Amino acid sequence: MGEFRMPSLGADMEAGTLIEWLKKPGEAVKRGDIIAVVETQKGAIEIEIFETGVVDRLLVEPGLKVPVGTPLALIRGAGEAPAKAAPPVRPAAVVLPVPAPAPAIKPAIGPIMPPPPAGAARVSPAARKLAAERGVAVAGIKGTGPSGAVISADIERAAGAPAAAPAAPAAAKRTGLDLAEMRRAIAAAMARSKREIPHYYLSHAIDMKATLDWLAATNAERQPPQRLLLAALLLKAVALALEQFPEFNGFYTDGAFRPSEGIHVGTAIAIRGGGLVAPAIRDADEKTLDELMASLRDLVARTRAGRLRSSELFEPTITVSSLGERGVESLYGVIYPPQVAIVGFGTPAPAPRAVDGRVEIRPIMTATLAADHRASDGHRGALFLLEIERVLQQPEAL
Repeated sequence: MGEFRMPSLGADMEAGTLIEWLKKPGEAVKRGDIIAVVETQKGAIEIEIFETGVVDRLLVEPGLKVPVGTPLALIRGAGEAPAKAAPPVRPAAVVLPVPAPAPAIKPAIGPIMPPPPAGAARVSPAARKLAAERGVAVAGIKGTGPSGAVISADIERAAGAPAAAPAAPAAAKRTGLDLAEMRRAIAAAMARSKREIPHYYLSHAIDMKATLDWLAATNAERQPPQRLLLAALLLKAVALALEQFPEFNGFYTDGAFRPSEGIHVGTAIAIRGGGLVAPAIRDADEKTLDELMASLRDLVARTRAGRLRSSELFEPTITVSSLGERGVESLYGVIYPPQVAIVGFGTPAPAPRAVDGRVEIRPIMTATLAADHRASDGHRGALFLLEIERVLQQPEAL
């Protein structure tokens, strides 16, 4: 019998609030399925499961805040009998009630939500919020969640169905993010990073003429929706350079650096109104530029809509950040633990450059590297930046 636990979605997360179950006891699940929605400082995150089996029992009610590592559900493997007894309550699994005290983990088999008043519908907190935003009345909606509860998917279906009568005015759209809390969490993680990680910093000026000329010529032959952004080329260049310099791709944990088998580049995305997340683009070195561009557009859209998946937050093996669109010439990042490096790109700006014995005005972009001295050194860091430059000088090979 396996335990599905509250995952850690980054160095800035200590606990999460279970918002909604998307699977019921008795339902089959497989690796990669979305089983629940958890609220963190980064917003509502869709939580994936990483084993295959059947949901045996749900242990935590929606609305409760629990520490990272708390068992949330029991997952029964193939051939296993249903659990007959409740799992023991472990100290690490104490449920933190929000906002009023509540029982920690309820071992009894049965509904995960308390019985509603007579005639009232069971509605998950996330579904109730969505219904208010869409102007949908929950009364009369048939719930498909645990114990017949109305969940977000039911509200989505009801919102898309023809209305029998004019709907009530929708409530003001909310992001679901506590931006002040997000900033506090980011600040705590960065403070920890600066205390514990021996950073070193390098910068390198790259002549971007060949890259930008190729990009302009390529986009001139495409319709706007198919055009590439420079960001896609930068992500691909970093990913390809990491193939030659794996000491910048991985995690420093338990006193040792552990390189990652895959190159999953976290790309920093600003959230409107403030806040920042850096979800992963998996296997960025294996994707074409068009695939990278599609992944980037998808991530930006889902980040700003508050629909990220848990794997996208804990899988980045390095972070790439750019303030080029803001006109900033260079930036020096702070490593997000347990990663060991962050690459920054500024905006290409006209500057004099010696070319074949003469001075020309060329578009120059500053690339920076902040790296963990426990995993690499300045010599290797310099070669890594030079490899990024070499790759960018051959954009047709990307």
